[in-house]
Amino acid sequence: MTQGKRTRRALRLLAIGLIVGLGAYWAGTRFGERTPSSVNALPAPPNTEYQLDPLEAENVRIYKDAAPAVANIVTRTVQYDFFFNAVPVEGAGSGFVIDTAGHILTNYHVVEGAQTIEVTLGDQSHFKAKYVGADTRNDIALIKIDPGAHKLTPLPLGDSRSLLVGQRVLAIGNPFGFQSTLTTGVVSSLGRTVQTSDTTFIDEAIQTDAAINRGNSGGPLLNSHGEVIGINSAIYAPAGTTAGIGFAIPINTARRVANDLITQGRVRRATLGAEGRAIWPSLADALGIPVDHGILIERVTPGGPAAQAGIRGGTKTVMAGLQQLTIGGDVLIAIDGKDISNQMDLNLLLNRAAPGDTVTLTVIRDGKKMDVRVRLGQG
Repeated sequence: MTQGKRTRRALRLLAIGLIVGLGAYWAGTRFGERTPSSVNALPAPPNTEYQLDPLEAENVRIYKDAAPAVANIVTRTVQYDFFFNAVPVEGAGSGFVIDTAGHILTNYHVVEGAQTIEVTLGDQSHFKAKYVGADTRNDIALIKIDPGAHKLTPLPLGDSRSLLVGQRVLAIGNPFGFQSTLTTGVVSSLGRTVQTSDTTFIDEAIQTDAAINRGNSGGPLLNSHGEVIGINSAIYAPAGTTAGIGFAIPINTARRVANDLITQGRVRRATLGAEGRAIWPSLADALGIPVDHGILIERVTPGGPAAQAGIRGGTKTVMAGLQQLTIGGDVLIAIDGKDISNQMDLNLLLNRAAPGDTVTLTVIRDGKKMDVRVRLGQG
């Protein structure tokens, strides 16, 4: 072998050795066991309480205290389709425990027509519930579970009369079936009247920007002390918007309803004992009534408060367009100096009164204005 060949062979072996050595080093660093040059122990997890600012800590505390008493309410009923086939229908909403006996406040529309009611509390305890009663006008219902040996922690009820716009509120409920969901916000406005259907309304509603969605209905709206100040009931959400406008029934109204249902089995409601319909300017002109607003009294309940005070109902039936009216009676235009333009105005004033209260009705009779004192009855 010549000297040149030996040199080339040595260079090839050197190159191969270098490649093998580099490959082994790469494999060792890529897959082999590593010994770190220094060992730094991971710090112990910090105490989360010290990571929370005071507002966060308060939110956490309120949620922990309140969530076990918030109910996920599932209702079932049977409806019938066009071919009279039975179709099971399931509904859902929220509620909250108000006493250790197992009474739960919610919205009437959550349990309306339900044939079975099941309740799962925030601590995952499960119960069958029975319907106790409701104030349909205010969309408030009371149901009851039998807790047995299970210890209930009812939510404390606050005072909705002391609320201020801007104060913080928290809502807990089950939106879209997501149980025990917390949202926060502020009181956005107070004292609004929100009509929720043809026959129901929220009087002196609490408006809030805390997120309220389908399934939150009936759940509690809490203040920063963890007290219930309202029942979450309705949202305003025009198509294509994120409105952030929710409404709650004042807890003072709900407390009165619950107390009546528990102690008397029915809601004490002020009644006038008169029925009628709103008039409009063209009808007023046709009937010769010297006002453009009010309620034409068509019927009075025999022996009722209005009848006892001398309020007159209609005496003659006529057609006004496609409507049949009973005319000849008084036209109610005000109660205690507050104008009455339609049935909603009358319902609101009666809702704020109590059975036995005496009010002054201003009516038009035979073209003349007069005042009549009426002692409201109980319905």
